[in-house]
Amino acid sequence: MSNNNIVQIEEKVPLKRGIPLSIQHTFAMFSASVLVPYLLGISPAIALLMNGVGTLIFIFVTKGRSPAYLGSSFAFISPALLVINNPQLGYQYALGGFVITGCIFIIVAIIIKFVGVHWIDVILPPAAMGPVVALIGLELAGNAAQNGGIITNTTTYTHINPKFAAAFLITLALAVFGQILFRGFAAAIAILISIIVGYCSALALGIVDFTAVHQQTWLALPNFMTPKFSLQAILIIIPASLVVISEHIGHQVVTSEIVGRNLLEDPGLHKTLLSDGISTALSGLCGSVPTTTYGENIGVMAITKVYSVWVIGGAAVFSIFLSFIGKASGLIQTIPAPVMGGVSFLLYGMIAASGIRLMVDSKIDYSKPRNLALTSVVFITGLSGAFIQIGQVQLKGMCLATIVGMTLGIVFFILDKLKLTNDYEDNETA
Repeated sequence: MSNNNIVQIEEKVPLKRGIPLSIQHTFAMFSASVLVPYLLGISPAIALLMNGVGTLIFIFVTKGRSPAYLGSSFAFISPALLVINNPQLGYQYALGGFVITGCIFIIVAIIIKFVGVHWIDVILPPAAMGPVVALIGLELAGNAAQNGGIITNTTTYTHINPKFAAAFLITLALAVFGQILFRGFAAAIAILISIIVGYCSALALGIVDFTAVHQQTWLALPNFMTPKFSLQAILIIIPASLVVISEHIGHQVVTSEIVGRNLLEDPGLHKTLLSDGISTALSGLCGSVPTTTYGENIGVMAITKVYSVWVIGGAAVFSIFLSFIGKASGLIQTIPAPVMGGVSFLLYGMIAASGIRLMVDSKIDYSKPRNLALTSVVFITGLSGAFIQIGQVQLKGMCLATIVGMTLGIVFFILDKLKLTNDYEDNETA
């Protein structure tokens, strides 16, 4: 570990430190990653297996130069359910759509390989990219609060469960103050410690349900399934690709900001997106769900300053191990929502703060109307609840904000080329 307590991407970590650091990442992704297959009505074991395999593929293709964990993508839940609930189709046809989606990622990656990434600075300048990155965390904030039991979705007053709130606050307090007050290695695993202490407090409060453990066998073999292909199912599934591609770019930008390296250039956006595409296509071929880079794990890196791909790879190995040990995965499933909500409350906030940091580090001049307009419109688009319906897929939140930001970026670029903006006039005067 370096003198400033930052573990760089390529650094190896001794096993006695690496194992708990990897388990920390496994816990961070687990609840969200198994929720997707649960909602789609399949065994979480196959998702855990393919998430781990996909992450190892990502590390291999990027030659260990980009730390990212690939978990189950939420973007495909709505269209996949439409395919699954169609009497003429079913889950195997959704798998066919997942395979095609992975192929689309691969094609886009090949295009990026030849055209480069400089277009990102044109269509998503820092004044737009900063709020897009911030929105990755901000639009998830409500989920963390809801899991913690401190808000409800109803418009009428509902009594807050004091036990849920207590477990949430204990976990959050330890996650916040642990990284500040802990020393040495304890500071690096503050998230893991907060989960363990939060879990113990939940046990004392009597809100831990062990049903998942009892329902699982010791040996749980993943349920493999072969895909079937239907044009109807494919057309329903593929619009969600735009969501994941936007999310992928945003995650690579925020990770670059956190680790202090331009990951869009090295290893390159084409390699990271190619990895995601291979992982998603392979998952579809084996019966699992599409994968995507996970904000929870990015948040862990931001807090711990441990960026090692060896640690991420260790988390992938643990995920693969859990896919075969039913009791172990069942035990992790018993972690109450308030405990994971307390951790997520901080993790999502760290991602949002990274977007603000990007704007600060870019030294954006907000005396220029274009920069002020870009940031304002992107933020409001992402937080307003506005959406665009494309088939059975809604583009909203960060995804819609990205599209709006890109559109404005292109328009401003064209206006600049035509010498119509007052920014151009200012440059001429200078």
